[in-house]
Amino acid sequence: MELYSIFAIYVLFWVTAAFIILPIGIRSHHETGEKMVEGQSDGAPVNFRPLRILLLTTLLATAMFGLFYLNYVYGWIGIDSIDFFDSRERMKGIRS
Repeated sequence: MELYSIFAIYVLFWVTAAFIILPIGIRSHHETGEKMVEGQSDGAPVNFRPLRILLLTTLLATAMFGLFYLNYVYGWIGIDSIDFFDSRERMKGIRS
């Protein structure tokens, strides 16, 4: 796998991990009972910590990418492992 491909796939894992991590532990003003600032959105978080989110996102993305890369190298799960409907065999019949 080329370096650009590794980087691009890691970025995809990172963005996916960010969407998983973002809502974890966030509390709104209604949940904590704190007073809202005038003009503030009802869903605005009270305890938003971007550095914590970046760290957790990077850790999760690295773990997910590590599993992906190890599967790529060692071939633990391939197309034949997840082809429950024998679509490869049916496609061979259509092409003939």
